[in-house]
Amino acid sequence: MNVDLFDFELPAERIALRPASPRDAARMLVLDGAEMRDLSVADLPSQLRAGDLLVFNDTRVIPAQLEGTRGEAKIGATLHKREGPRRWRAFIRNAKRLRDGDAIDFGHAVSAIAGDRAEDGSFALDFAGEEPVELLLERAGRMPLPPYIAAKRPTDARDADDYQTMFAAEPGAVAAPTAALHFTPDLMKALEGAGIGHTTLTLHVGAGTFLPVKASDTADHRMHAEWGRIDAATADRLNAVRAAGGRVIAVGTTSLRLIESAVGDDGIVRPFEGDTAIFITPGYRFRGIDGLVTNFHLPRSTLFMLVSALMGVERMKDAYAYAIENEYRFYSYGDASLLLPSADRHSGQTQPKMAVLLEPERSVLSGT
Repeated sequence: MNVDLFDFELPAERIALRPASPRDAARMLVLDGAEMRDLSVADLPSQLRAGDLLVFNDTRVIPAQLEGTRGEAKIGATLHKREGPRRWRAFIRNAKRLRDGDAIDFGHAVSAIAGDRAEDGSFALDFAGEEPVELLLERAGRMPLPPYIAAKRPTDARDADDYQTMFAAEPGAVAAPTAALHFTPDLMKALEGAGIGHTTLTLHVGAGTFLPVKASDTADHRMHAEWGRIDAATADRLNAVRAAGGRVIAVGTTSLRLIESAVGDDGIVRPFEGDTAIFITPGYRFRGIDGLVTNFHLPRSTLFMLVSALMGVERMKDAYAYAIENEYRFYSYGDASLLLPSADRHSGQTQPKMAVLLEPERSVLSGT
């Protein structure tokens, strides 16, 4: 498909630089079949049904941005994806000054050796010493705000809490699963009281989620890979909910992508552990989810393509135009949408045209 189909104009003032306070006070645009409603995230219990299940990503954002030097040259590194106990792949600022084998000093007794450079431009970084890399990052790193926020203001102490969800438990993400930022203990109690359950899975969000689609056709875009895990108990619960007539509502595109990576053609979700590079575009037949809570995404992005696959391109462009006109707040710290496709749309789509990259049992990444 032509990537231009997913373009739209977004005024800069619609980009949120801070989250709503309290978090569940954020606005929520509900697309329920052909209907559209203006509500707040706190209204979510009334928009779902008893027996539904919300699925959250429990990944935890690590302080993945580093500033260092190679000799006289200043080098910035944003960690992207773990490749081993001491090796991370990173996007490098001032990459022209870095070569394979160069040592980078990040201060605070933290250093790394640059390794090979991949096709996406990222370098491998091998951290020196014997301390866990997590401890090194706590000393030398800072919270990796998305580029559209970082370009407008510096990271500060508030972001350490603001950019972490209440479900964060498994360290490894370099970007937050931002749809879950809207949830609070009070909201979770209200959902439980309404008979709406929840569970978690893990997908470590990489910095590749912010990479632009440079190809003119979606068929030519190479999706970044991210590591995720759905254990047997979680898979069983997802299957049981749907078997009982409930709906599986993914909270965030990361949860959705991992579920769709683990579900078979028969609609059964199976345990999964490994890399996924699933790329969902219009024409995809959703097999594992029935709805999505998500924020408002960038034009021409893979995430806007995903929500367009779920609800329809024109439907989403109309909804985004409405959100812009009515001053909804966009992107990571912005407002939310609840997307509930009609039954005919949800069941009538065709198989995806893009391949799914699955590399199961990458256990070296799961326990560190």
